[in-house]
Amino acid sequence: MHATDAVTQGRESYARRAWRDAYEQLSAADGPTPLDADDLDRLAKAAYFIGHDDAAVEGFERAHRAFLDRADIGRAARSAFWLGYFLVQRGRHAEAGGWFGRAQRLLDEHALDAVECGYLLIPAARRALDSGDPHRAHEMFDEAVRIAHRFGDADLIALGTMGRGRALISGGDVRRGMAMLDEAMLAVTTGDVSPMAAGLVYCVLVISCRDIFDWRRAQEWTVALTRWCANQQDLKPYRGQCLVHRSEIMQLRGEWPDAMAEAQQACEHLADPPGDPVLGMAHYQLAELLRLRGEFSGSERAYRKAGEAGHAVQPGLALLRLAQGRIDEAEAAIRRVVAEAEDDRVKRCRVLAAFVEIVLAAGDIDAARTASDELAEFAADLDTPYLRAVAASARGAIMLADGDDHAACVALRRAWLSWQELDAPYEAAQVRLLMSRACRRLGDHDTASMELDAARRVFEQLGAGPALTKAAELSGRSRASAPGGLTAREVDVLRLVATGASNREVADRLVLSEKTVARHLSNIFAKLGVASRAAATAYAYRHQLV
Repeated sequence: MHATDAVTQGRESYARRAWRDAYEQLSAADGPTPLDADDLDRLAKAAYFIGHDDAAVEGFERAHRAFLDRADIGRAARSAFWLGYFLVQRGRHAEAGGWFGRAQRLLDEHALDAVECGYLLIPAARRALDSGDPHRAHEMFDEAVRIAHRFGDADLIALGTMGRGRALISGGDVRRGMAMLDEAMLAVTTGDVSPMAAGLVYCVLVISCRDIFDWRRAQEWTVALTRWCANQQDLKPYRGQCLVHRSEIMQLRGEWPDAMAEAQQACEHLADPPGDPVLGMAHYQLAELLRLRGEFSGSERAYRKAGEAGHAVQPGLALLRLAQGRIDEAEAAIRRVVAEAEDDRVKRCRVLAAFVEIVLAAGDIDAARTASDELAEFAADLDTPYLRAVAASARGAIMLADGDDHAACVALRRAWLSWQELDAPYEAAQVRLLMSRACRRLGDHDTASMELDAARRVFEQLGAGPALTKAAELSGRSRASAPGGLTAREVDVLRLVATGASNREVADRLVLSEKTVARHLSNIFAKLGVASRAAATAYAYRHQLV
C-alpha cells in the first residue's frame, strides 16, 4: 500500500474508532518519510487504546517533538501531559513528573493562554489531594473546569469534574462528590469524552466507590462503560489498579471466569516494569478468586506474591486457613488484624465480616456479636446497600449460632434480599445455606430443602468448590454415604489412606497441611473405633467407601 493511502485510511479508521486498524495503517505509513505531528498523535493514542504500551510511549514522545518543531507549543504540552499521565499509570512517577514539568515550563516560557494550562492543573491538584489538602485540590480542579469551558474542551471538563468529585469525597461531602463523578461518567457514556479521558474518569469512580463500599454504583457504571467500549475496535481503556477493581466487581456479580481473566491480566500488566505497588493488589485479588474456587494451593501462592509485593494478605489468608480447617491459625491472624486496624475505620470495616465468620467457627459468639454491632453502626453511617447486606448477614449468622432460629430467619431473609438487589449470587447463596440450617432446626424441612437446593445450584454454576462441600454436608448426603458419622472431608482423607497414600501425599492431593491431615486421621480413628491405618483401611473397604 502506498504511504499516502495508508495515512488516509489510518485517519479514517481513527475517526470511526477502529483503533487496531488505525494503529496498523498509520504504522505502515510511518516509513522513510515520518508521519506529521497530528498523525503521530493519532498513532500514539491508537497504540494506547489497544494496549501497545511501549509503542504509545514512543509515539507520544515523537508527537511532542514534532509539535515543537512546528512551534505548536500547546499541542506539544498536551502530548507531554498525556505521556506523564500514562507513565503514572505504569508506576513510573519520576519520569511522569519530568514530563509534567516540561509541559509547564513550555507554557510558562511562552506565556501561553491555552487549554493546556487547565490540563496541567490536574496533576498539581492530584498532588494536593494526595498530600491531604482536599480544599486546595478542589480549587485547582474548579479552575481547570473554568478553563475547559472557556475553550470548549470536553475531556478537560470531565477530568476536572472528576477531580472535584474526588476532592469533595475526601473532604467528607460524599453525596455531592459522588454526584460529580456520576456527571463525569455520564459524559463518557454519551460519547462526549475521548477514550483517553474515559479510562481515567472510570478508574477514579470505581476507586471512590470502593472506598465508600458503594458497589452498586460501581456495577451500574461498569455495565454502561462496557456497552460504550463494545462499539470501539479492540479498545482497552483500563490500566493497572482499574483492572483489579473491575475484577472485584465481576466477582461480586458472579462473573468469576471474567474476573479471573481480568485479575491475571492485571498481574501481567503490572509486572513489567517491576516495582509497581499495585501488583500486590492484583495478586491478592487473584488469590481471593482461587480460594473461593477451592484451588487452595494456587491461592496460597498468590497471597504470598501479594505479600512479597507489599500488599496486606488479610483477611483473605485467614479465610483460606479457615477453609483448610486450620481454625486456630485463622483466628489468631484475624484477631491481630482487627486489633491493628483500631484507628482506621474503613480498613477495620473491610476485615470485620471475615472476623465474624472466623470467630463464630472458633465458638466465640460474644466477640462475633461485638464485631457485628460495629459493622451495623458503620453501615448506618455510610448507608450503602453493600454494607447493609454484610451487616445483616453477620447478624443472622450470629443469631443462628446463638440458637435464636426464628430471629435468624428474619435477619437472613433481609440479608438475602439485599444481596439479590446487588446482583451478588455467591453471597446470596451463602445466606441461603444459613437459612436452610435455621429452617431445618425449626422443623420446616421443605423450606430448608428448597433453600439448600437453590444455594447448591449457584455454587455449581460458579464452580465454588468449598461452598459445594458445605452444601453437601448440610444436605446429609455425606452422612448417608459415610458410616461412622464421618464428614465429607474425612471420607476424602480415608479414601486416600486406604490406597496406601502417606500423610504428605494426602496433603498434596487435597491441598491441606500435613498437620490438618493428621488431625483428620485422629478424628477418623476416634469415630470408627480403630487404632491404626490398616484397621481404618479395612473399615473403608468393608463399607464400600473406596
